Amino acid sequence: MKVAVIHDWLTGMRGGELVLDSILKLYPQAELFTLIYNKGKLNERIENRKIHTAFTDRLPFKSSKYRSFLPLFPTAIETFDLRGFDLIISSSHCVAKGIIPPPTAKHITYVHSPMRYVWDLYYDYFPRRSGFKFFLIQMISNYLRMWDVSSSSRVDRFTCNSSFIAKRINKYYRREAKVIYPPCLPESQKVEEIPKDDFYLIVSAFAPYKRIDLAIDAFSKNGKRLLIIGGGQEEKSLRKKVPSNIEFLGGLKRDEIKTYYQKAKGFIFPGLEDFGITPVESQSHCTPVIAFGQGGALETVVDGKTGVFFPEQTADSLNEAIFRSEKLSYKKKDFEESISRFTEEKFINDLKFEVDRL
Repeated sequence: MKVAVIHDWLTGMRGGELVLDSILKLYPQAELFTLIYNKGKLNERIENRKIHTAFTDRLPFKSSKYRSFLPLFPTAIETFDLRGFDLIISSSHCVAKGIIPPPTAKHITYVHSPMRYVWDLYYDYFPRRSGFKFFLIQMISNYLRMWDVSSSSRVDRFTCNSSFIAKRINKYYRREAKVIYPPCLPESQKVEEIPKDDFYLIVSAFAPYKRIDLAIDAFSKNGKRLLIIGGGQEEKSLRKKVPSNIEFLGGLKRDEIKTYYQKAKGFIFPGLEDFGITPVESQSHCTPVIAFGQGGALETVVDGKTGVFFPEQTADSLNEAIFRSEKLSYKKKDFEESISRFTEEKFINDLKFEVDRL
């Protein structure tokens, strides 16, 4: 069986790429198709295989400005010629599910989220304003929504990372999706209980919906120590007027991040996320999660046992949850039970079961 794996873009090892890595473990001979490929930014399993790219990979500034090419992505994804492939697996948070499969091939997609730029986060990315630029954005977004819905008919079976996303798939595409939790942890990883230091932790990309700004506001008020690992488009604005109790550590290697997970008093997860791998990683080190009580966090964090939810995206609501968490006594067995749902072996077995049903 000849297998093609489609992934929106390959610009770094984030949650979506960890899912891709596990898919490639299941199908080690698969060929990989992507819109943008920044060589040297991925692990060996991904980079050591045949990678096909679209014309978007040859555009200027593709390493840093690839999101600006969004209007071109539907056309780019449709340029891939997949004749001769028997099975197509798309790993999609933008346009990957919209490839054109040959008539004899089966197409299963794993949706991290429907295209957030034009659906639930449209007004976060493009605040309403007058003028020709916003009018143009509206026109392009209308086209992208129509393409996104129409291309969903090219998929034989939908799978996704959470019940939260399954509901969104049903709302926008009118399709049912099987929930397969992503591979957050290797099967061999055990819960580690290590004495905690007096700091809180964020590990995140700096995108608007991640709400790092909310965490900064909260810790500016409570005076507690907050360490922030990551980087991204909002870094410059977030670094402005940050008090001395908040530190930016930049992008760190996974082994370095592990040390901070182990020692953190709590993990802050302030955004509305589709799923969120970092809260699961935090729990694997017996570090409780203080999370906004909507979205994927409701499926990964057990309120009162492996973390605490806050009901409103305000600094006061977050601080109340932090103080509540500090009064709780967390147990190792609760963390072990929670993370057992998110192993790589379970993900691979569940995905294979869905492929076999095609």
